[in-house]
Amino acid sequence: MVNTRRGAAIVIGGSGGIGADICQVLARDGWDVAVTYFRNKAKADTACAAVHAVGQAGSTHGVDISDSEAVAQMVANVVKTHGGIGTVVYAAGPLVPLIHLSKITPEQMKSHLIQDTLGFFNVVHAALPHLRAAQGNIVACHSAAQYRYAPADGLSVVPKAGVRALMLGIAKEEGRFGVRANGVAIGLIETGQHTELTKLGYIHDGYMEAAAKATPLRRAGAARDIAEAVAFFADNHRTGFVTGQVISVDGGYSI
Repeated sequence: MVNTRRGAAIVIGGSGGIGADICQVLARDGWDVAVTYFRNKAKADTACAAVHAVGQAGSTHGVDISDSEAVAQMVANVVKTHGGIGTVVYAAGPLVPLIHLSKITPEQMKSHLIQDTLGFFNVVHAALPHLRAAQGNIVACHSAAQYRYAPADGLSVVPKAGVRALMLGIAKEEGRFGVRANGVAIGLIETGQHTELTKLGYIHDGYMEAAAKATPLRRAGAARDIAEAVAFFADNHRTGFVTGQVISVDGGYSI
């Protein structure tokens, strides 16, 4: 079985509400973690401190993933700091306002596709040679609404569908080099974007309650639920023969 500890784990969006939990759980499982952030260095530093608290090496890296040159430099810095890359977790994406497709402007859609789909491609493109060297893996977080469409969620679903398609392509094409790629489809989670959208007035407590009741489990999930699924896929000892698969962590919403 391939050693899961050949290089660090890069968590793209590790400063976010879900990303920070992913960093902590990966560190718990023995990974050194490179935490990336776009603007919020303070949150990235907090996530990195949690990695250090369990005895693993951590580092923070500011990057705009829509800039391919900046991504390449970030990956080079991670390799220099940690000696290699064993897994890449994509847990990033712009804040997504709830707008019906008929009201989304072309510029809005373009912006989200660049920040999300193209951003993920840039990360994969830069990291792939290192993942081949380590026989590592990719875990791409996307949206459970791809499997049961949520109205007014197009700015999330459409770009994240591209993320999932890229993940599947990597699984199909890179398995010959020992690289795996899997996905975690995120449902209603009590942190991250839902918290920010509530602050901005796009959703409210009633929305969250109704959405929770729409799941068989009748509740929202937690960031730790996503983190545990990500860590499962990142561990070659547990999922070394699994690639191109998705776990929907959505309380059964997509059923």
